[in-house]
Amino acid sequence: MDDFDDVIKEFLVESYEGLDQLDRDLVALEDAPDDRDCLGSIFRAVHSMKGASGFLGLPKLERVAHVGENLLVPLRDGDLKFNHDIADGLLSMVDALRDILGYIEADGSEGETDYEILATRLATLLDNERATADPETEDAGATLSEDEVTEVVAELNHPESEAEPAVSSDADVVTTDSTSGEVEANASEVAHEETAEAVVAAPAAVAAPAATTPPASTSAATTSASESSSKQSSGSGERSTSLADSTVRIDVELLNKLMNLVGELVLARNQILQFSSTTEDAAVIAASQRLNLITTELQEGVMKTRMQPISVAWSKLPRVVRDLSASCGKQVEVHMEGAETELDKTILEAVKDPLTHIVRNSVDHGIEAPEIRRANGKSAQGTLTLRAFHEGGQVNIEISDDGAGINVDRVRDKAVEKGMVTFEQASEMSDRELTNLIMWPGFSTAAQVTNVSGRGVGMDVVKTNIERIGGTVDMNSVPGEGTTLRIKIPLTLAIVPALIVTTGEDQYAIPQVSLLELVRLDGDRTKNDIEFIHDAPVYRLRGNLLPLIYLDEQLELRTRRHRDDFDQTVNIVVLQAEDRQFGLVVDLITDTQEIVVKPLCRHLNGVSVYAGATIMGDGSIALILDVPGVARKGNMLSEQHEQIIKSGAENNVSEELSAQQSLLMVDPGDGSQVAMRLSTVARLEEFSASDIELSGQSEVVQYRGGIMPLIQLGAGENPAERDDDQRRVQVVVFTTGGHSVGIVVSRIMDIVQQVLDQDNASIIPGQHIIQGRVTELVDLETLVRSRYPAIFDQPTD
Repeated sequence: MDDFDDVIKEFLVESYEGLDQLDRDLVALEDAPDDRDCLGSIFRAVHSMKGASGFLGLPKLERVAHVGENLLVPLRDGDLKFNHDIADGLLSMVDALRDILGYIEADGSEGETDYEILATRLATLLDNERATADPETEDAGATLSEDEVTEVVAELNHPESEAEPAVSSDADVVTTDSTSGEVEANASEVAHEETAEAVVAAPAAVAAPAATTPPASTSAATTSASESSSKQSSGSGERSTSLADSTVRIDVELLNKLMNLVGELVLARNQILQFSSTTEDAAVIAASQRLNLITTELQEGVMKTRMQPISVAWSKLPRVVRDLSASCGKQVEVHMEGAETELDKTILEAVKDPLTHIVRNSVDHGIEAPEIRRANGKSAQGTLTLRAFHEGGQVNIEISDDGAGINVDRVRDKAVEKGMVTFEQASEMSDRELTNLIMWPGFSTAAQVTNVSGRGVGMDVVKTNIERIGGTVDMNSVPGEGTTLRIKIPLTLAIVPALIVTTGEDQYAIPQVSLLELVRLDGDRTKNDIEFIHDAPVYRLRGNLLPLIYLDEQLELRTRRHRDDFDQTVNIVVLQAEDRQFGLVVDLITDTQEIVVKPLCRHLNGVSVYAGATIMGDGSIALILDVPGVARKGNMLSEQHEQIIKSGAENNVSEELSAQQSLLMVDPGDGSQVAMRLSTVARLEEFSASDIELSGQSEVVQYRGGIMPLIQLGAGENPAERDDDQRRVQVVVFTTGGHSVGIVVSRIMDIVQQVLDQDNASIIPGQHIIQGRVTELVDLETLVRSRYPAIFDQPTD
């Protein structure tokens, strides 16, 4: 019976997919009750499930579907008008079908549940709606009488009394329906359904519980039936056979195993690449490069098989919103944007429950009742918007509602009442900190406990589950306008690009998704550029104060007791955690590579600064840093820390910062140093010397569909006269009025922050001491105007 068990498993998978689609279609049909295509799709899905369940010997499932089909036939034919009551009844039928499938999956039986109430409800809906539609010309043959209702209920509760389905002599047609009220669809609409039933007709006798192993034709027959079910449940109805033949269903466990093997292959690849970098054998180097290419392509291919659109996680939310809003007496409309955004299946499964809880909270707490919304000048119907998009190697999910927003005063009072914070602490907290209290364990502002919410268990679990997969949660609320909750999660957890750093004698990996940039300070810059505000080290990064924390201190490997106890060279990894930027100081920045994430053992689960481990190319172990955890441990995410930095900046360095200018340092090629105000630089470009052409006595280059003249800065060689056409030429682009001029330099060196003190300037105009050297400050506008004054007189493009 193993083959028959496989058929049942395939039927269950197809049926669950079909029921999920029915949920979506029925909810959508409430907004467009005259959508004939949607009604046809719903009817075909139920009809297909009924036929397949009859073939597989599942009488209770077949009869529940049959009762629902009786109601769908006149809806499809236009004899009845779809409304809210009918939607409730059909959704109840879908829930009943899902319950029966759950019993079948658990123990092979259809369960002992009595569906008498459901059968009566659907039959009554059919009777009442027909009578309402045309009370004078009611068709007695199409309306279920009380005796017929009783008969349907009896069939549901006593399926063994059902007669065997009649099989035609030529095994082409199976008749399973005898209800006079059913109207058959036209030939073109159900041609594929009749084909599926015809295929499964021959082995129908094996569907009985006492049947033996089905013949070989059963597998092919079931495949055809399942393909038909898939086509019908998707709502397309016209899906080509070639597309069905080109897809295959793969067990998730097999995909996970394949992904693990690819991860091991990536580790082996990294080891071989590290070995080949130390050898001069051309054959070994070529083979390692080929292995690297193939491994990368294989890794990308396997990861694509695990990627699924986020609509898979969103598919059940419209039904959740519909049922919950009805129970709360509210009107809520769901909008979805970016449903095609893809992410790893593991991530997708991890965010399903948090998303459901967030949506339930939005409907229950966020969106107001219709009468309250009208009183506040809003429409009676609230809007819940789900939005997903890719950004910076992450998936961003936003859940927004246009409800009442969060009352921070009420949150503050509740937090003090529960003893979470003192009154003095609460008084000093910002609105953002008060809003984040909602994610504390046990916090709830619900006036009473209901079956929806109020027990204080939920948002803290949401935050914990999201952070467990390397994501972040941020909440923003405007009283009276609504609340937006933003979730940022990685695309995948299996293999991620990371920056490898060294502190002490150990290596650590930092996921690049949190990495912004790298900064290195040498020599005197270590002493001059790192300042202290209330003993907190900061670095001025392009005019902004960047708080610093030292990795060895956070890992308790070293303690700095004095300001002078710092290294001569400082490597700063600029990171972002939540909405804050900070600099992590490490001893050495080693490399970037793709790492395979390995989970930590349960003994280290409580260590917040680590997110996992990986195996390096030399076989050593490197711990993966959890950036939000490091930031929390270093007190980078607290409002108090930010206020200290801001107040210190205002009191100590505000005047100096206002006098500072961002300067681009260049080498003109004649041994001198030149600075340009960064605000006057449009772009930095690099061209091949062969791209430079002569136009009269001027050098030009083709640039963005136009001709850009060039100015040679300093007394260096004319690049157009050099023999090396492959040499790269660095150009500073100045733009005015839509016209660009390039200033050719020998080398672009650095961007610095400098206070240009006019009192200490040289007697030679434009000369300053920058980075310990006499530097000429060049005004680009003056330079360009002296050579090409006509540019400033031309009209803009």
